[in-house]
Amino acid sequence: MTDRIERSGLQVDAKLAQFIDIEVLGPIGKDPQAFWSGFAALVAEFAPRNRALLAKRDELQAQIDAWHGERAGKPLDQREYQAFLKGIGYLVPEPGDFLVTTEKVDPEIAEMAGPQLVVPVLNARFLLNAANARWGSLYDAYYGTDALDAEPARGKGYDAVRGAAVIAAGRAFLDEALPLASGSWADIEDVATVELATPAQYRGTTEKGRLYRSNGLAIEIVIDREHAVGSTDKAGIADIVLEAALTTIVDLEDSIAAVDAEDKLLAYANWLGVIRGDLTDTFEKGGQTMTRALAADKTLTTLEGETLSLPGRSLLFVRNVGHLMTNPAILLPDGSEIPEGVMDAVITSAISTQDVRGLARSTNSRQGSIYVVKPKMHGPEECAFTNDLFDAVEDLLELPRHTVKVGVMDEERRTSANLAACIHAVKDRIVFINTGFLDRTGDEIHTSMRAGPMIRKGAIKASGWIQAYEKRNVAIGLKHGLSGKAQIGKGMWAAPDRMAAMMVEKIGHPRTGANTAWVPSPTAATLHAMHYHEVDVFGVQGEKAAETIPGLDELLAIPLADGTNWSEDEVREELDNNAQGLLGYVVRWIDQGVGCSKVPDINDIGLMEDRATLRISSQHMANWLLHGVCSEEQVMDSLKRMAAKVDAQNAGDPLYEPMAGNWDHSLAFKAACDLVFKGVEQPNGYTEPLLHAWRLKKKAALVGA
Repeated sequence: MTDRIERSGLQVDAKLAQFIDIEVLGPIGKDPQAFWSGFAALVAEFAPRNRALLAKRDELQAQIDAWHGERAGKPLDQREYQAFLKGIGYLVPEPGDFLVTTEKVDPEIAEMAGPQLVVPVLNARFLLNAANARWGSLYDAYYGTDALDAEPARGKGYDAVRGAAVIAAGRAFLDEALPLASGSWADIEDVATVELATPAQYRGTTEKGRLYRSNGLAIEIVIDREHAVGSTDKAGIADIVLEAALTTIVDLEDSIAAVDAEDKLLAYANWLGVIRGDLTDTFEKGGQTMTRALAADKTLTTLEGETLSLPGRSLLFVRNVGHLMTNPAILLPDGSEIPEGVMDAVITSAISTQDVRGLARSTNSRQGSIYVVKPKMHGPEECAFTNDLFDAVEDLLELPRHTVKVGVMDEERRTSANLAACIHAVKDRIVFINTGFLDRTGDEIHTSMRAGPMIRKGAIKASGWIQAYEKRNVAIGLKHGLSGKAQIGKGMWAAPDRMAAMMVEKIGHPRTGANTAWVPSPTAATLHAMHYHEVDVFGVQGEKAAETIPGLDELLAIPLADGTNWSEDEVREELDNNAQGLLGYVVRWIDQGVGCSKVPDINDIGLMEDRATLRISSQHMANWLLHGVCSEEQVMDSLKRMAAKVDAQNAGDPLYEPMAGNWDHSLAFKAACDLVFKGVEQPNGYTEPLLHAWRLKKKAALVGA
């Protein structure tokens, strides 16, 4: 049972209260009694508002369900449909002309274009790796992935043949990003004698070599003739280091499994450690004990002899949870759980105040701002709620107004349809909009659940509404002045082992005018950074600013499978694909508390799975079940057969608990079944309520074992 301490009427987990009082409030000189009194007053105001917003979601969904039910079998008329959505308040009037007014935004967000990492806060080593991914070795990224189309490395040591191919590819990149006045980088024997076609690209020397810039991003050419690679290179070039992950989202949401005070305390402690600058992680690798820490800044000596410090770390956002879930870490005076998003807003901002006050060993925001990503908001009312919440947080922490900046995830249908109004609601603090097409797809299915059966999951990715969604996001952001003030972002590349495919496809993101896009690893960040040398994103934004914003007809076109009759084999294939991905993710979430990991898909290709992908799979199966495309027996058959496959895929994991044959005892399998068979009734199709409930049962069972 949790030990609790009373704080101004709130019942707070004792360890969490101690952490906040000593580790968070102590350094910023905030009196704990005043803090808890203000926190309790804030919760008393915002918890009822939070509940009302969730009730509004349910009310709108019920009206949409009824509307579709009354028109079963009839084709969708967009004029009638949109009139209905306006009538119930799902669609709101456009706010008219306005520009965002956000100030004190760091250049990594406002003035630069480059990759963005998302990292689970609960894994300290991953968190440190992501924070340190501001700079990445192009040679390592090429050598260890399929991005380089050459023979794989042979043997355990350095393969000189593979190395030569890497060096050649590196020189080709330099020819594109840093063209010479004449000739090729492949012919250079002394970097000091290089004459660039654009001399201003050369910026000075570092401790390891020479620094250049291309499209605003740094390129460091490391010169070391004693190095294993540099000693074999005629120019002595040991590496090409790229400025890569300009920003990183430290995630308390989709990529972690945090269900109680124990989990939340670890999340907050890791956020404090990385903000304060003293987070470390010690681990075993290759038989050796290693310790990871935050990287130091780089030193640049300019052509004029001035010494400058270059950030050695990615600029950090923190992603709070959305409005839906509550958490038992703090109980309200009536005994109910605190809205988790409200708790996150206060505590993560209080932690970040140490950075604002200059108390951290390494500065995160040089502008004195706190960057919070707010996910899964439905429409402008919820964005306005978030704006008011951060007003109150700033008052509680005695921070200047709009110190807390907000990134709005454009990942729910009602937000994407009302994006301009959502931006307007946070126009003084917005620094980010980002399409999340996975959650957006899950919400598309659930919102229109009763309209009819959806097309197959793979086909949804090519639907017209997704193209309109991605284009609208950029066009609306540009119209309202985000360029030069905020990020316009795009979603994740989910296949971390398929870097060659990423290099072909993901360049499409900067070409849309997006000045950031998500990548799954530091290596992917280094490779994706090359795209921003190839594409002048801010130039593209200038060209696209005058383009017409796609209308709602395209965005609100529902991907229904009208008149489609799938064969039994096709139905089984679709169910198997959904069930395998669902089970592969859920079994780690429930049994091991792993919220995001590389999960083998049905073809044994590793894909990054999180709750957004789970939401699609579970909702798609629930939709087909609802409309009689498949039966409960067919769904259960797929779940059981795929459980055996997932067991086999995880055979090498000593912590793994098999599901097959343990149908009555495997909590993970029961959770997976609930996600499908109870999918229609889940709020907006979210998976969190069931995942949290089953994970809490699992943790209780582990304690009692």
